[in-house]
Amino acid sequence: MTSTSQNANIEIKTFPIRLGEQGQIIVPQVVQDHLNLTEGDMLTMIQVGELVLLTPRQPQVPQLADKITAIMEDEGVNLADLLTGLQAEREAIWQEQQKDA
Repeated sequence: MTSTSQNANIEIKTFPIRLGEQGQIIVPQVVQDHLNLTEGDMLTMIQVGELVLLTPRQPQVPQLADKITAIMEDEGVNLADLLTGLQAEREAIWQEQQKDA
């Protein structure tokens, strides 16, 4: 079933879902495709009274780690370089704090 709100132009769709043996549900393929969901993705269930909503919740750590790795590769920087830079940055912060004290 599909309906459209006149005010916000938001499409509302409903999908029948059967509760499985271990409390599992299957997200319809059309929803998986629309939200770009793949096996293992995390979803958050929100209960408001008798209403239940599922929303995609993408873990940020793996995405951030991938971005950091890509930047490191693009810049030709390895973990040892980052740790050395971190030590230098800590020293600079300490020096700045000593000037202000």
